Amino acid sequence: MVAIIDYDAGNIRSVEKAVQFLGEKAVITRDKEQILGSSHVILPGVGAFGDAMGKLRQYGLEETIHQVAERGIPFLGICLGQQIMFEKSEEAPGVEGLGLLKGEILKIPKKDGLKIPHMGWNNLKIKEGARLFKGVPEDSYVYFVHSYYLKASEPDIVAATTEYSEVIHASVEQGNVFACQFHPEKSSTVGLQILKNFISL
Repeated sequence: MVAIIDYDAGNIRSVEKAVQFLGEKAVITRDKEQILGSSHVILPGVGAFGDAMGKLRQYGLEETIHQVAERGIPFLGICLGQQIMFEKSEEAPGVEGLGLLKGEILKIPKKDGLKIPHMGWNNLKIKEGARLFKGVPEDSYVYFVHSYYLKASEPDIVAATTEYSEVIHASVEQGNVFACQFHPEKSSTVGLQILKNFISL
């Protein structure tokens, strides 16, 4: 069973539908025992870094997420879910992220001809051997919606990048912890393959 963490951060139903489409049981929950008893856990989200961390703490989910990571349960952050897995964000100065991985979230710099938020399809440069991207061709297109981007402190955890004003760390993986800035659940067959790879771990 795949647990999808519910912390009022939106975009949850589309993730649930994508998981179910792949033939897996999905449950939207903030119940600690249900989350820790699942085979896989997904942290989706759209919105603001500070609000998201506030909700996770309000619902007592921060410790639960750390337990998921420590127990080796495959864990996937999506969009805002990726951002809050890191230490801090320019969007919310002084607010600590989950700190599961090292790095910070920065505002996408303005550049002539580019709109912010970055909204639409961009191609990926994929690191060889990245587990989340098994069977996904180089330069595959996925769907993004964001104004802030990840700069990971440790280059070796970066599984895929894209370019939009800056080189953006579009996906990371370390041990049982995975994340995507883009939305696999909205990225057609490529996104479904990524979710299938995650669920197969």
